[in-house]
Amino acid sequence: MSSAELSDTIANAEGIWYFSGDLLFAGRVKGAADNAGLAFSLLSRWPDPPPSKPRWIIVDLATKSGASAEICQLAKAQFPGVPCMAFGPHVQASRLSQARQAGFDPVMTRGQFDGALATIFQSE
Repeated sequence: MSSAELSDTIANAEGIWYFSGDLLFAGRVKGAADNAGLAFSLLSRWPDPPPSKPRWIIVDLATKSGASAEICQLAKAQFPGVPCMAFGPHVQASRLSQARQAGFDPVMTRGQFDGALATIFQSE
């Protein structure tokens, strides 16, 4: 495959951009993305160049809360209309509230997100 063909493949692929430091849970999210036929990118910071065209942008507030507002702003500016979701531990209500204020929608607890993984990406 030529570099031009690879670039076209990446540009046309849709995927999940998952910002997290939790490698174990990332495997569950990747499995859900695979089942929905979507590419999966585990990211630690905003990518340049993009690994794919995002269908979902997801931030784990337990490990990336410090960068969450910036990620949401970049997502809304560069990919309007793409869902920008955040999730975190139910005991960290202030982080969940801050994510809502930053513009994330939806915002879920980790348990809610885990429970929705089987179908969340297939509803799009």
